[in-house]
Amino acid sequence: MTDERDADRHEFSAGQGVDADYEEFTLDPEELDADPTTVDPVDSRVLTDVLDRRNVESDAVDVERLIDVGLSYMGINRFEEATETFERAARFADEDSLEAQEAWVNKGAAHAELEEYDEAIGAYQEALRIDDDSEHAASAETNLAYALWESGRSEQALEHAERAVEIDPRFAQAWYNRGFLLVERGLAEDAVNCFDNAIRLGYRDAGVLEEKARALEEAGEHEQADEVADRAEEIRREAEERMVEEQAGQGGTGGGRPGPGDRGGRGGDPGAGEPERELQGEGPEGF
Repeated sequence: MTDERDADRHEFSAGQGVDADYEEFTLDPEELDADPTTVDPVDSRVLTDVLDRRNVESDAVDVERLIDVGLSYMGINRFEEATETFERAARFADEDSLEAQEAWVNKGAAHAELEEYDEAIGAYQEALRIDDDSEHAASAETNLAYALWESGRSEQALEHAERAVEIDPRFAQAWYNRGFLLVERGLAEDAVNCFDNAIRLGYRDAGVLEEKARALEEAGEHEQADEVADRAEEIRREAEERMVEEQAGQGGTGGGRPGPGDRGGRGGDPGAGEPERELQGEGPEGF
């Protein structure tokens, strides 16, 4: 007896089908022809899909604008996306160009924000390999000193801090870092001169004055150390009062992200005793 289901069975086509290269049925992705400079800078998926060397020619990417995308990520504390974007910028930039160097310096700063110091060190070293005497070299040396110090390699850190002030004698933060590391080595008098240079070049926050007071104390200048420490406390108190006023005016209690070079304040909890001493790392180039 014939099964009724067999009688109702649909007869599928037994034709030869279509050619293998039939366009409407291909599963291969179509060739990208979109303008990568028009993508949404906060859509990391689009950046990953679009800005890829397999799909985009190097001369089709605006590297400077891509660096700006990375800086935008930094501004909203999306540091992982920033590291990826800066690396893409470095890869698409002309080989060993200033743009490539800038991207590597910024990539290091983003890694440092994530406390990924080995990755930060590698990025700064790559930037210095490109050019160790350019407009970005002092920032790379200063930030490399910071990352090395955070990694427990203070002797190497001092070498790079000294190199930073050699490259740019008007770089206030570099003078601060050199002074900080000299105090660690017991060279207090030389450290005081470094802090004076940093202050003269515009670096006048409480942290630099506190380090100068410490150096003066170790150099035996106790009276002057007390005066500088008092001034540092006054500046810190004024800063706290301004912060309270700003928060009251905004009707909120949250604080903003520290600006470039303010990583040293990470351990400075007002009212929690003496703030943690920390070397300074500079923010990304152009931020």
